[in-house]
Amino acid sequence: MRKKESDAMNVRPGSDTADSDLLHDAFRSFDDAAATLQQSYQTLTSRLEQLDVELADRNEALSRNLRANEELRAHLTAIVESLSTGLLVVDTGGSITRCNQAGEHFLGLTRDRIVGRSLTVCLKEAQLDGDVYPLTTQQGSAVTLSHRALQTGEGSHAGSLVLIQDVTAVRELEDRLQRRNRLAAMGEMVGRIAHEIRNPLGSIELFASMLRRDLHGVPALRDYAEHISSSVHMMNRLLTNLLLYTKPDCSHGGWHETEALMLDALTLAAHAVAHTRIDIRLEVNPLASRIWCDAGQIKQVLLNLILNSIHAMPGSGTLTLSATLTGGQTSGGPALCLSVSDTGVGIAPAQRQKIFDPFFTTRDEGTGLGLAIVHAIVEAHRGRIDVESVEGRGTTLTIVLPHPPQEEERVKTSGSPSLDRRDRSAAPVTIGERHFVEEETSA
Repeated sequence: MRKKESDAMNVRPGSDTADSDLLHDAFRSFDDAAATLQQSYQTLTSRLEQLDVELADRNEALSRNLRANEELRAHLTAIVESLSTGLLVVDTGGSITRCNQAGEHFLGLTRDRIVGRSLTVCLKEAQLDGDVYPLTTQQGSAVTLSHRALQTGEGSHAGSLVLIQDVTAVRELEDRLQRRNRLAAMGEMVGRIAHEIRNPLGSIELFASMLRRDLHGVPALRDYAEHISSSVHMMNRLLTNLLLYTKPDCSHGGWHETEALMLDALTLAAHAVAHTRIDIRLEVNPLASRIWCDAGQIKQVLLNLILNSIHAMPGSGTLTLSATLTGGQTSGGPALCLSVSDTGVGIAPAQRQKIFDPFFTTRDEGTGLGLAIVHAIVEAHRGRIDVESVEGRGTTLTIVLPHPPQEEERVKTSGSPSLDRRDRSAAPVTIGERHFVEEETSA
């Protein structure tokens, strides 16, 4: 019995050692697991931090791309909106999904009345659904319509692009070219005819003057000779005007005082304004005090415009002659503008395109060459004529002539020394028996 107890006591220490080893192994395994977990946590934390940095970088890159895309979109939108060509984007169903400012202008509709509506309906409202080339907008511009197919990146149909192109300037250039061609052909013909007609007219005038002398004591027959002479003079004036229209001679160009040319033209028109109640105003900007031109030709231009304005104001009104210097001209350089304005009956829109055609006139006694000669002379000076007119309120015709830059600089720096106005601004200027106000505009 004691032996068994002794054996049992001998066994317990070994068991305690095994349990201690087992517990030690358990703690070591736990420590290893904890260390592994700690290392995994640190690795995960480090990876998370790296991912946060990468995510922040990607977010920043994405934000930069979004900002760049927004800037590009705004830039492209600004380009589209600034185009002078009207642009309409049409979907596959025929509805307009986008338009630019020029499109609004040519259609004569606001954007909210364009986007979302049928292209056919909008064109019909704008009266641009005809087949005539070119079409005419409600504002009077000549335009053409062209269609371009739109495709997706995969090549499928995505609608169409409608372009409204303003060809008014092209038409004007075509008209000017046709006019010049007509002038060239007419000039050659008129030159020959004038030569052939003037020879017998000279003989008729000679014999008529001899008849006036021989019939001095026979008044009735002398009157016939007077009629013959006046008719010959009228024919000569007509031939002279025809030659001036077909072959305006601007070879005597030089610097002239703008105001002096205006005053000379008004003096020549004194007979037409003498018995009317027309007020005349003269306005010359100091920068426009000198003009490069053929003085005789431009004086003829001003005279014709003045006479037209007087005829447009039967009885009374205001006639204004002005001269200004601007930066815009057809050739891109500075330009001197001579304007003749009246408060007369105005020009009907249907007649506005014809007023410079030869032999077109609304007066029974007119030959229809006055404005045609004006147009020919101005074109020979490499200028243009702008027309503004409202029926019942009046008309302004502006002659725009090129102005050499060196003269512009001379006038700006030294003023206008050759035109002394110090003693003339206080009193009205006399033309014939009429007085009119002379005003100097500020620079």
